[in-house]
Amino acid sequence: MKLLFLGDVMGRAGRAAVIERLPALRRDWSLDFVVVNAENASSGAGLTVDHAKSLLNAGADVLTLGDHAFDQKEMIQGIEAEPRIVRPLNFAKDAPGRGHRVYTTARGHKVLVAQVLGQVFMKRPFDDPFSAVDAVLRSHPRGGMVQASLVDVHCEATSEKMGMGHFCDGRASVVVGTHTHIPTADVQILKGGTAFQADAGMCGDYDSVIGMEKSEPLRRFVTGMPKGRFTPALGEATLSGLYVETDDRTGVATRVEMVRQGGRLQPQGPA
Repeated sequence: MKLLFLGDVMGRAGRAAVIERLPALRRDWSLDFVVVNAENASSGAGLTVDHAKSLLNAGADVLTLGDHAFDQKEMIQGIEAEPRIVRPLNFAKDAPGRGHRVYTTARGHKVLVAQVLGQVFMKRPFDDPFSAVDAVLRSHPRGGMVQASLVDVHCEATSEKMGMGHFCDGRASVVVGTHTHIPTADVQILKGGTAFQADAGMCGDYDSVIGMEKSEPLRRFVTGMPKGRFTPALGEATLSGLYVETDDRTGVATRVEMVRQGGRLQPQGPA
């Protein structure tokens, strides 16, 4: 199976990059399944229903969220109406939506998508991510109930993301980090056959401070005082993510490549 994961979509520029480039990538790379983290897709904070529709119509099979899942209040109802949106497993117990689902590809393969929030350096205390993921993977064995499984680890600390990768090794097909918007150079297949990257980076304008227009973040760093709101940068966005091939029978990752399309970062992707 050929899977593509795209990192945090950042505002209008990120949405435009996905909408413009994803249809061709699905065709040219013969992709079976595409997951997109969209929790910053609407003004850099949350996801609206209309923006969710535009990303799904562009070729995303599933959208994952994160700690900003419900910053756009309409998503409280919208997530109940759209099963292709997944929020974190260990979010508030009464939160709408679900933290994992199984989807069927056009070729009939079952794919598990789950998301979990980390605890280290996060602003809010969330439930234990490891026990939450463990329960889902135990009930959806790779190569058994599902042909592939992907876990989106949404957190600050790369160490926590790496810990989750090794915790899921041999049980998930892919473990990929989101939230920090900066791609890491540790793409690998772990010993148990799990493709891993600590952070996929963002789909956004890299002439920025993690996707935000530079002036206000720089002012706060230099003076320690806020003057205005953060606003997403609007230059040409780089599509950032992870391409993974898995064995259809076992769900083991057999190939993994970083993806960079457009914008400022050097292009990368499967040949």
